[in-house]
Amino acid sequence: MKQIITVDFYFHNLKHIPIIDVRSPGEFAKGHIPNANNLELFTDEERAVVGTAYKKESKERAFEIGYEFVKPKLNDFISKSIEIAPEKEVVIQCWRGGMRSNAFADHLIDNGFEKVYVIEKGYKAFRNYVLQFFEHPLNLKILSGYTGSGKTEILHSLEQKGQQIIDLEGLANHRGSAFGGIDLPPQPTTEQFQNNLFSVVQGLNPKLPIWVEDESKSIGKVIIPDAFYLKIRTMPVYFLDVPFQERTKHLVDTYASLTHDKLQEAISKITKRLGYDKAKFALEALESRDYYKVVEITLFYYDKAYLGGLQKREESTILKFEIPTVNPEETAKFLMSLTN
Repeated sequence: MKQIITVDFYFHNLKHIPIIDVRSPGEFAKGHIPNANNLELFTDEERAVVGTAYKKESKERAFEIGYEFVKPKLNDFISKSIEIAPEKEVVIQCWRGGMRSNAFADHLIDNGFEKVYVIEKGYKAFRNYVLQFFEHPLNLKILSGYTGSGKTEILHSLEQKGQQIIDLEGLANHRGSAFGGIDLPPQPTTEQFQNNLFSVVQGLNPKLPIWVEDESKSIGKVIIPDAFYLKIRTMPVYFLDVPFQERTKHLVDTYASLTHDKLQEAISKITKRLGYDKAKFALEALESRDYYKVVEITLFYYDKAYLGGLQKREESTILKFEIPTVNPEETAKFLMSLTN
């Protein structure tokens, strides 16, 4: 049995069923439904050939060429689909829920699959669904503080204590500064970052507190969805005012063990913002392994930038707290006491 379903129906009723994305590897890499399995009908090169035939010759010619590409793979499609969905119940999706997903679904039905669901309008519908989803109300608690306040570690402590959190920097594979991507895996595309964020938020209770770190619109190269970012910018902020020296110490502990050349490269990137002289001093301090001096020089810049962003908020939405040390465990307990 083949059934056409909406994205909404899939997420409310069929999330437990394996999903196969039959788009090309390049399409899949740009963005996909989290937990989807890529079993491409065409390689990237084959898709380009079919697309060119469609545009320059005819739909019929494109179909002929496509069939020639697919024909040798038909048995392989079945064996790989069974590996993914041994119960022979599966969801299929392509770009617009058209020819590729329906042809693949029919092939599975003809070869013993019992229930095959095709997502109507495919990945394109999913992307629209994701962006609309972020417009729904969320009980966000915005964790704010100057660079080095240990906000990410506090988030993780909150999570360990049973609180709901969203780790935007974890999803982005980036710590959110010029130094943020050093020694971390490559960042996802913006599309995939947003898809993964959707997946995390969807699993949370929107009525209960959800702790999230105050961020810029972009984290490294990825961009936070507009509707979600608007929530971050307009909801009350819990600003943790941690002394400069405490933050310096914490940042030295975090960054001193990272790759030296990449630290040097990061300082060079912000030369214009630091000022030539300060950047020169920072690079000299790095060369002599004086990490405290490096952090002190760069922290003055980041504090000024962060304060500028904070001042754009409504003053009445900023809840300021003096926090004497970087102690994620104790700070998490304190924050929980404010919201219970």
